[in-house]
Amino acid sequence: MGRSLKYDKKRATSLASRGRTEERQTMAREIMFLKSSGKFGKSRDGKTTHSLIILEAAIILTFSSLLWGFQDPKNSNTPQPLATAAVQPATSNSTAKPVSATANTITRRVQVVNVPVTVLDKRGYPVIDLSEKDFEVYENGKRQTITYFRREPLPPLRIGLVLDTSNSMRPQMPFEKDAASDFVYRMLEQRGSKNKIFLMTFDSQASLVQDFTSDPDLLQDKIRSLKAGGGKAIYDAIYNACKSKMLSAGPPEDTRRILILVSDGVDVQSQHTMEEAISMSHRAETVIYAIQNAAYGFTNAGDKYLARLTEETGGTAFYPLREGVGTDMLTGYLAHGNIGDTSQNKGLGADTGIFSAQKLIHLADALDSLGRELDDQYSIGYTPADPKLDGTYRAIRVRVTGLKKGATVRAKAGYFALAQQ
Repeated sequence: MGRSLKYDKKRATSLASRGRTEERQTMAREIMFLKSSGKFGKSRDGKTTHSLIILEAAIILTFSSLLWGFQDPKNSNTPQPLATAAVQPATSNSTAKPVSATANTITRRVQVVNVPVTVLDKRGYPVIDLSEKDFEVYENGKRQTITYFRREPLPPLRIGLVLDTSNSMRPQMPFEKDAASDFVYRMLEQRGSKNKIFLMTFDSQASLVQDFTSDPDLLQDKIRSLKAGGGKAIYDAIYNACKSKMLSAGPPEDTRRILILVSDGVDVQSQHTMEEAISMSHRAETVIYAIQNAAYGFTNAGDKYLARLTEETGGTAFYPLREGVGTDMLTGYLAHGNIGDTSQNKGLGADTGIFSAQKLIHLADALDSLGRELDDQYSIGYTPADPKLDGTYRAIRVRVTGLKKGATVRAKAGYFALAQQ
């Protein structure tokens, strides 16, 4: 008889238990083969047996149920339907708590876009007494329904500290390193270990000096060992930091992703463009903040680039060294390297360390202001009204009602609607 009846029954039952399209077709062909060969439903005397009639009916019923799409989630290897709409700017795909699987339930993943929001008054101090009803969130101009709102606890920070170590930064390096060390200590030591920072430097190319860590001492040691030299590729550094580190920094809805760039903003030899750097930060759902560290007394061509990098990603740029430490002849800034008894810098005491101390204070104050801003954010989440994961960029705008004149609202600029990061 060829294959035994025992094998036929085992094969048909196994095929009937599978839900993939190819296996359904294979099962149907198997049943037709068994029938046409006379091996299905016939005993040795050529009569149909009662048990085989039952078996054939069971297979047909099972096959029909598969065609109608019924299957037990516990045993299914087929991806479940996505009720979704991000960084990751990048999509923020949050998995809803699974309902206990039964014969009548299907587990679905629901996307939630997380939007960290900063609200500052006209003096630059955080506004911390707002409630959910004060916020409106828009995606591509359409208002969205807020699904969660929280002030505390905030999601942990994932910070990329990107320092310019090119030749043009050589005079600024001591102040840059001291201010960065203070910032690292402030963000990690005083807030426990949930926040993490990685350290990247760039000259003609970007270099990862220290991966994500919550150890401030380790980061400070690495910062103090930095040396200046080489060209300058800012956009490559931003692109690589977002792609290689931020995209894998954990679910966007569970973290706040921040890139802090300390540089004068002038790019010389990047392979990537500014537009590509901004696009990658959107995909990684990363907000860029910049600390401009150009020397006193000079017009800096990079200011406009820093402004664009930060504004288009939801951050801001600080210019702590734009103004001199003094404005009159007695306390003038260090202009064009003039140091001497007749220099306008003599009164400030460039030879006494006062000037250096003022520069460090300015840089440290800028980073300290940024730290306070990150401490006092609001975390807002929404499920997009448009659930399609079509790869398009979705612009986000947050409006806060009832604010006094001069207040500032900063939030993530948008995200790419991608199924996976």
